[in-house]
Amino acid sequence: MKFFKNFLLLFLLSFTTMAQVQFEAKVSKNKLGLNERLRIDFEMNENGDNFVPPRFSNFNIVGGPSQSVSNSWVNGVRSFSKTYSYYLTPKSKGTFTIQQATIEIENEVYKTSPLKVVVTDAIEIPKNPNDPNYIASKNIHLVAEVSKSSPYLNEAVTVVYKLYVSNTVSVSNWQELSTPRYNDFWSQNIDVKGVNVESGMYKGESYRYVVLRKVVLFPQKSGKLELEPLSLDISIDVPSNRRDFFGSRIMTQVHRTISAGKRVLNVKALPQNKPAGFTGAVGDFKFDVSISKEELNASESLTARVNVFGKGNLKLFSLPKLKLPSSLEVYEPEHNERVSVSLGGMTGKIEDSYTIIPQFQGKYPINDFHFSYFNPKTEKYVTLNSKDLLIKVNNGPINSRTETGVTSIGGTNQVVQKHQISNSSDQFKFIKTTTNLVPVGSDYLFGTKLFWFLIVIPLVLLLILLIFDKILQKRNSDVTGLKVRTANRLAKKYLSEAKKNSSNKELFYESLERAIFNFLKAKLQIEQTEYNRDQLSEMLISKSIKEDVIKDLLSVLETCNFARFTPSTPDSINKDYQKAEDILSQITNSI
Repeated sequence: MKFFKNFLLLFLLSFTTMAQVQFEAKVSKNKLGLNERLRIDFEMNENGDNFVPPRFSNFNIVGGPSQSVSNSWVNGVRSFSKTYSYYLTPKSKGTFTIQQATIEIENEVYKTSPLKVVVTDAIEIPKNPNDPNYIASKNIHLVAEVSKSSPYLNEAVTVVYKLYVSNTVSVSNWQELSTPRYNDFWSQNIDVKGVNVESGMYKGESYRYVVLRKVVLFPQKSGKLELEPLSLDISIDVPSNRRDFFGSRIMTQVHRTISAGKRVLNVKALPQNKPAGFTGAVGDFKFDVSISKEELNASESLTARVNVFGKGNLKLFSLPKLKLPSSLEVYEPEHNERVSVSLGGMTGKIEDSYTIIPQFQGKYPINDFHFSYFNPKTEKYVTLNSKDLLIKVNNGPINSRTETGVTSIGGTNQVVQKHQISNSSDQFKFIKTTTNLVPVGSDYLFGTKLFWFLIVIPLVLLLILLIFDKILQKRNSDVTGLKVRTANRLAKKYLSEAKKNSSNKELFYESLERAIFNFLKAKLQIEQTEYNRDQLSEMLISKSIKEDVIKDLLSVLETCNFARFTPSTPDSINKDYQKAEDILSQITNSI
C-alpha cells in the first residue's frame, strides 16, 4: 500500500511538472495600420531547442529574430523565461492568420496557438511637433520620378527612385521591403554606382537626396498600366528636446516604412495607318543595305548587310527580310546587336548579315527594299528606302533559257537577264581536270630513318594516350572530387571580375554582388529585379538549396550592401571573396 502511494505521488509530481511547460505567442497589437509595425514574441518558461517560426507570408521581417533569456531563483523557486522576438510590417490590407511556431522541450514538441491580425489603411500620424514619428514623416520622402506619363506603345519611359531627406533628420540605414515588378513592360535596370548625396528641391523646399534605383521601361500593351511601388524600411535619427553633457541634442532613432506610391501610365496605341512591312519599331532610326562585293565569279560568296541604327526599341522588333532572285543561294542571316541602354533609352545598331553564293552568270538587282518605323516625337510613320544595288556575276555556268527584263539601277534603266542552266558539254571547262603527278620509286622510303620514325612514333603516341586515358578514368571515377573541381571553376569564373577589383573596396563589393546575381540568373533563372530577402530565400528553397547555404548567401549580399559605406581591410575583402566562392561552389554541388 505504501509503495502504491509513493508511485501515485511521483506520477502526480511528473504530471504537474509537464503541465507547467508553457509556450505561447504574443503580439504587440491585434489591429494595425498598413504603415505600422507589429512585434511578435514567442515565450517559453522552459529552455527548448529546434525553434521553428511560422512563415510570415503576409508580412515582411524588418527585425529579428532576437533572443532574450531570464533565469533567476527567489526563495528557492526557479523562474525561467526565454523569448524569440520578430518585428514585422504588413504587405497589404486584410485579416491574416499567423500560424503556429514549434519548439522542442525535453524531447516533447510544443506549438503556439494561431493568432489573427487585422491590417487596415495607413493611419494618420498624430500632428505632435514633439513626436519623433511625426517629425520623421514630415522630413523624409520616397519619390518615383517618371519621365513621361502618356507614352506610346514601345516608347521608352524612365523611372528614377529618389529618397529625399531634409537637413533636420538623418538616415542611418534602409532596407528594401518590396521591389516593383514591371509585368506589362520590357524593363532594364541602370546600375547606380555608389550612394551620392546631392542637393535638390522637394515641394519648394531645400532637401538632400540620393538616387536608389533607375529603370528604363518599354510598355508592351496600351491602356492604363500600373507601376508597383518601391517600399523601404528606414531607420531615422530625429533630434529630441534633450541635450547631453556637452549641450548637443540627443538623437532619437525611429523606424518607418515608406513607399513611393503607385504610378499609372496612360499608354497610347500606335495609329492605325501602319505601312506595309511595319514590325513594331518605335523611335528615330536610319536604314542601310550594303554588299561586300559588286562583282564576282559564280560559286564565290559575298555578304549582304541590313542595318538599322539610331535611338528607340532596337531589341524589340525584327528587321525586314532580304528578298533576292532564286538563282542566288542565300543562307539564314546572322543577327548582331550593339545596343546600350541608358536613361535616354536604347541607342545603337542592329544588323542581319546574309551570306550569298551565286550559281550562274548574270546581273542580279537588289531594289525596292524598305524599312518603316513610328516616330513618337512627330507622331507619324516614316518609311526609309535602301539604295539600289546590283550584283554582277562574271564567270560560271551559263543558262540557256534567258528571261529579259528592265529594272531601275541608280536612276537609270538597265537590262537584267535571268538564265536557266545549260547542259552543254563545255559547261565545266573553267574547272581544271588535268593533273601533274610524279611517280615515286618503290625503294624511296622503305628502310630509311624516316620509315622507322613513322613506324615507332604512332606506337609511342598510342602508349601515351592509353596511360593518359587510364589516369583520366581514375580521375573521373572520383565523382565527388569532380563535382567539387567543376563547382570551384564555375565560382572562380563568375568571381573573376571581383578578384580584379580587390584593391578598390567599392568596385570590389559592386563586382561581388553583380557576380552573385549573374550566377543565380545563369544557374537558377533568378532575375535581379525579383530580389528581396524573403523572395530570394523562397526561390532558393524551391531549388532544393540547403538552408545554411541560403543563410550564408544572404549574409554575403548584406555585407556587399553595407561594406561599401563602411571601412574595410584587405584581409576582410579576401575573407568575403573566399566566402562567396565557397557559397557558389556549394550551390553548384546542390544542383
